[in-house]
Amino acid sequence: MFKFLTHPAPTAADERAKRLIDPGFGRVFTDHMATIRWTEADGWHDAQIGPRQPFQIDPAASVLHYAQEIFEGMKAYRSGNGVTLFRPLENAARFARSAERLAMPVLPDDLFIGAIEALVRTEIDWIPEQEGSSLYLRPFMFANEAFLGVRAATEYMFCVIASPASAYFKGGAKPVKLWVSDDYTRAAPGGTGAAKCGGNYASSLVAQQQAVAKGCDQVVFLDAAEHRWVEELGGMNMFFVFDDGTLRTPPLGTILPGITRASILTLARDRGMTVEEAPYDIDSWKADAASGRLTEAFACGTAAVVAAVGEIRWTGGEQAVGGGVEGPVTTSLRAELTGIQRGERPDPHGWNHTVTLG
Repeated sequence: MFKFLTHPAPTAADERAKRLIDPGFGRVFTDHMATIRWTEADGWHDAQIGPRQPFQIDPAASVLHYAQEIFEGMKAYRSGNGVTLFRPLENAARFARSAERLAMPVLPDDLFIGAIEALVRTEIDWIPEQEGSSLYLRPFMFANEAFLGVRAATEYMFCVIASPASAYFKGGAKPVKLWVSDDYTRAAPGGTGAAKCGGNYASSLVAQQQAVAKGCDQVVFLDAAEHRWVEELGGMNMFFVFDDGTLRTPPLGTILPGITRASILTLARDRGMTVEEAPYDIDSWKADAASGRLTEAFACGTAAVVAAVGEIRWTGGEQAVGGGVEGPVTTSLRAELTGIQRGERPDPHGWNHTVTLG
């Protein structure tokens, strides 16, 4: 299925070992990438595993002018003597939905999974062995037809690159501080909030800069219509834990349907927790955190998995959440989910996908 192109100068083993000591996140990359082309005339074709190298695209390529681009984020883990992926079919399905929303061709699931597996097999020596580390995988697709005109392109490139990643939190997870944006929204009904496209993230960056300037780690976005309802962070979904044991998360629609989010909902229901996918307004968040009714809050996503929220800040005020420390529900859900992902705990829902290495 995938043609393999020999790398002319792969990274030497000793140099690779140095880079894997502390690769950070998204800064060290492996030697190879997977690519598949699509044209209106030929469909999906020319599947390759080849050297990671720059693309040559025309200055009039559609992606540069009309932002037809989507991506995914996922990880490969060392598990026992093998390598596993966590719920890759969910990534494939979300990638397909994003493609449909951006008027792009849908990549079949078997090609999506095949590209991931082929690259992981090629780069298995790049998967770090340190506790909490992984090989981060970035599948993406962009329009590369050269034209200037507002319509869907007729040529696309699908690609997967890989980046060894350290544990997201050095020295253990610490509660994060969130800034509530007054000026910006991430998405609106009928928009692209549920698609994983680059434009959503580009539009969040100025708000994220504000959050950092206010001494916070991330920004919280509210809805576009009333500027009242909590939606999500710049790149993570939100959860709230109340003193009666209820777990609540904002409903889907204008927010990204996170795979970590869906997994946490399932694990919480397995425990018998009362789970709500329901709106939650920012004034209630402030009041409930102050009264103690809200005992914990946490954000979740592929990179950090689960991150406790210790404080929220807004123009004119701030409020600790749960005393500013990580709560027991947050801790236990993260431990359970990461344990499943790494093959250290039972996987009752069959979420882990083993990569065949032979």
